[in-house]
Parts: sequence; C-alpha cells; structure tokens
Amino acid sequence: IKKLGPVDLVVCGKQAIDGDTAQVGPEVATLLDLPCITYVRKIEIEDGNGTMKVERATDSGYEILRVQIPAVVTVIREIGEPRIPGLRHKIRSKKQEIPVWGAEQLGLDPEEVGLQGSYTQVVKVFSPPPRGERQMLSGTVEEMARELVRILKSSNVPGF
Repeated sequence: IKKLGPVDLVVCGKQAIDGDTAQVGPEVATLLDLPCITYVRKIEIEDGNGTMKVERATDSGYEILRVQIPAVVTVIREIGEPRIPGLRHKIRSKKQEIPVWGAEQLGLDPEEVGLQGSYTQVVKVFSPPPRGERQMLSGTVEEMARELVRILKSSNVPGF
C-alpha cells in the first residue's frame, strides 16, 4: 500500500479462511498508522470534508460512525453483491497485467514476512468441549415446545 502511494481507503475482508483470526485489516491499519473500522456493512464518502460515514455491525444491531479518511475498513457480506462483469470487461481483464511484488521489491527483510514474520500463528483449531448438562428433546414440535417450557419453569429461569 505504501508502494502505491497515498490512498483514501483500504478495504479488507472481515477475515481470512485459513486461520480465521480477523487480524489483517487491523494490523494493516496499525502498520499504516490509520484508523480502522471493522465489520462495516455500508460506506458513504462525504463530499468535501474528508470524512466517511459507515454502518458497522455489532452483536446488538449496528452503529453509525463518522471517520476521517484515509482509513482502513474490514467489510462483511452485507456490503453488497459483487457485480458479474460483462464479456467486454472479461476480455479487457485478460489483457491487464497485475504487478507481483516480492519482499525484495518492497524493501522488506524476508525474515520479517510470511510465516516466519507473522506476529501470530494458529497452532491448533478445535471445537471446545461441551459444557454443562444437556438434554435432547423428541416428539412433535408442539410436544417439544411444551417440554421445553416445563424444563425452563422447573429450573427457575427468569420470565417463565
């Protein structure tokens, strides 16, 4: 990104599919000393004042933030559907040359990039062990609903 020159907006996905750590966007922002907004579902660049308004998904809904640009955002699926290119654009894209830069072209120490330069490594991926007592219900939906209500009432769950 630094090699490309000044930018207004860096867009990253929410997370990678390998380690699933969701750290690339925030790490890029840290290395570029830019603000980072994660889980963005909508972006509006505001004219003339060097800011953008974003909608950011949260566990309880979403929040609206205004941030100075340049900035880094990580986006979620709700940001939009990718457009399918037409035939003319597909043909044109075949002729485009995409530069590939290695550590040397970027002026980086090979020991500080890739797996050996990673700040974190996923050592093991596993499902956590089950917690507490559980019970499987069977029957019709109505029977299971009645049994669930009976169980909740007998366990003193608030509201039942």
